[in-house]
Formats: sequence, C-alpha cells, structure tokens
Amino acid sequence: MSKKFLKVMSMLLIAVFVLAACAPAATPEPAAPAEPAAPAEPAAPAEPAAPAATEAPKAEPVKIVLWTKEGEADGGLQYVTSLTDAFTAANPDVTFEVVNKEIETLREDFQTSSLAGNPPDLLWTVSDHAGPFTAADLIQPVDDLVDLSKFVPSVAFDGKTWGAPISSGNHLMLLYNKDLVPTAPADTEEFVKVAQELTKDGVYGFAYNQTEPFWLAPWLGGFGGAVFAADGVTPTLNTPEMTATLQFLYDIKYTTPIVPAESDYNGADTLFKEGKAAMIVNGDWSLGDYKTALGDKLGVAPLPMVKSTGKYPAPYTSGVYFMVPKSLEGAKLEAVKKFMEFTTSEENQINMVKTLSRLPALKVALEDPMIKDDPILAGSSMQMSYGTPMPVVLEMRCVWDGLKPEMQAVLANTKPAADAAAAAQTAAETCIKTLE
Repeated sequence: MSKKFLKVMSMLLIAVFVLAACAPAATPEPAAPAEPAAPAEPAAPAEPAAPAATEAPKAEPVKIVLWTKEGEADGGLQYVTSLTDAFTAANPDVTFEVVNKEIETLREDFQTSSLAGNPPDLLWTVSDHAGPFTAADLIQPVDDLVDLSKFVPSVAFDGKTWGAPISSGNHLMLLYNKDLVPTAPADTEEFVKVAQELTKDGVYGFAYNQTEPFWLAPWLGGFGGAVFAADGVTPTLNTPEMTATLQFLYDIKYTTPIVPAESDYNGADTLFKEGKAAMIVNGDWSLGDYKTALGDKLGVAPLPMVKSTGKYPAPYTSGVYFMVPKSLEGAKLEAVKKFMEFTTSEENQINMVKTLSRLPALKVALEDPMIKDDPILAGSSMQMSYGTPMPVVLEMRCVWDGLKPEMQAVLANTKPAADAAAAAQTAAETCIKTLE
C-alpha cells in the first residue's frame, strides 16, 4: 500500500467522522422536544387564584317562618305557598315554613311568641293588627325596607309606615247568584223583598257571618254612624245609628226572616257555594273561590243603599300587609326584603288578581285592563269606593270586643237593640281605660 493511498484513506475516514458529527444525531427521538417544557402546563392558568379564592362565599342558608292569615278555603294559603316555592326555586339558600293562623289567633300568638323571644320571621296579615303590635313595640317600620312610593297608601301613623302592602281592599261587598238574583237590589227595601221571595224550600235569600261585628260595620255606615268620634279614638257605640243598625240585623232574622237561624263564616260560605243562599256579604278575599264555584253565575255589587238614609253601606277598607318583627335582622331580614319585593312585583301582583281576584296594592298593576274590564273586579272596586279606612288604633280592639257579645245577644233575641248599644259603649270605654 503506497503512502499516497494511506493518506487518501485517512482523509476519507476523517470526512466520515465529521459528517457523522454534523448529522441529525440519528434524529435522537427529538428529545421529546424537551417536552416543550410540557408547556409548563400553562401554569394551570395560575389556577385562577385557586377558584375557591375568587368564588363568592356561599350564601348562608336561611329559613323564614311565615305566619299568614290566608286559609285554604278561598285558595289564599295555596297562593302564598306557590310564592314561597317559586322564591326558593330561584334562591335555594332561602326556605320557608308557612303557617296558617286564623286572624285573631295570629294576633294573640304573635304577641305571646314575641314576648317569649321566639316570634316568626314575617307576618302576612291585616291592617288592624298594626295597632296592638306597635303599642307593644313588636314590629319595625317598613319605610326603609320597601319602596312605598310604588304602592297605594299603607298602614301609617306616628310618622312611620308599619305594613308593606300586598293587596288593597280587604272590604266586604254583596255577592249574588245570578240564577236566583238576576240584578243586584238597589236599596234595602228591594233587598229584603227579593230575599223574602227566595227564602223557601231550604234556600235562604241572604246569608252572612252572624258571629263577628266586622259584618255589622258596613251597615252602621249606611245608617249614618261610625264607631269613633272625630278624634278617632273615642267610641260612639251608644247612638241612634248603632241602635238602628242592630235593629236592622234583628229584623232580617226575626221580623222579615231572610237569613238562617245560625251562620258563622263557614256556614254562610257553604250555603252560597251550594246555591242554598241567593246573596251573601263577604270580602274580596273570597272572589277567587266563588268564581270557581259559581262561574258566570257570580255577581258582585255594592251593598244596597239604606232606604231610610239614602246612604250606601261603608265597609272598612284596608288590605293585606307584610309586617316585620322588630327583632328581625341580618341574613333573615335581607331574605325577607327580597321576598317582599318578589311578591309585589308587577308580574306577581297581576298573577294575584288572576288567582284570587283581589285588587293589587301596586299602583301600576291597578291600571291593568284586566281589572278595569272585568265585571267582578269592577264591582269590587266600586264597593271599595264607598268604603272607609279601617282604624288601626289600639282602641279599635276595644270596640270589637265590646260590640261582639252585644251583637250576638241581639241576634239571639236576648237583648233589645238599644240596650245592646248602651252595653257595647260601656264595655268599650272600660276596655280603653285599661290601655291608659
């Protein structure tokens, strides 16, 4: 082998090694492209500050105990629970316990439970409870809890508002079965005549709650009387007007009998629904139930004008209100504020009209054509126009308590009307002295 040949071979070997060193390193399985630093697992987007740090803390679970005067008979209780269920569906952290209590039981139980330090969280009740509840310092004003400018006037005295309106009216009116009474009687003379003609064969011309003086009050207005003097607190029960009112109720039971021998609220209600009472006096809260029972046969009108005075009976008007216990605060108070706003939204106010046929408290809802064009609601609205605001002073409780046994004595034919009026006055005055 010549030196020249060896030199050439040496140069070729060197070239091979150089080329091998410059080659793609046998494409060394791209070093798993350094696993592109496993894109640093995009720093798990810094785990948005570990989502738990940015999520709002879960709302504190709240249970609201709601006492309501609404019962099942007219669908009121079912309506209340439909609202609480809907609110909970949208706000799962807020649940409700809805308890129905008769109006007087609600008043008594709320006073007792409040004094014991264990009141409910919210009341759905009537305006005349504001008097005793404020006198005992058991409820708080609602001026800062709801926007009162959106509603009809509410329960206000002493410069504060004590109830958030749910519905307006809460007034008595004449309801009649058109199959028996095609047209509402215009005055008391016609009223008695029509009712007498219909009172036979197990049917009564008229029925009403004979146990409560709330059903006496409209007639007192028709006879020109009132339960208080101009000062709004001095009882005026021993008057010719009260005597005439009690005598009228006596006469339609005994002199020209058109009513059952006995009838409380449920008794009169049942007779009317079954077609055994041609006419009844009941409140706007009953309209939804009667529309279901009678359909197109239901008629609504103002109570007939009192023939001897030329005045229309004047039922007390008020409404239904939320009242808030004084001790309520914190998360429960915030939940209650949201629920009151929810219940009185325009949509829910119109739904209340559709469901219960009650006039709404929200001003904009009162302008809805559904109310103006409906003969039932129009009749209710007309009766309300003759009404008088329900006194909410504490003395009103003494008036009711003084009147009730005396009215019942007249209707039991155990005491003359004039004597009953005098006894009611004495009882009311004695009761008021205990308030001082």
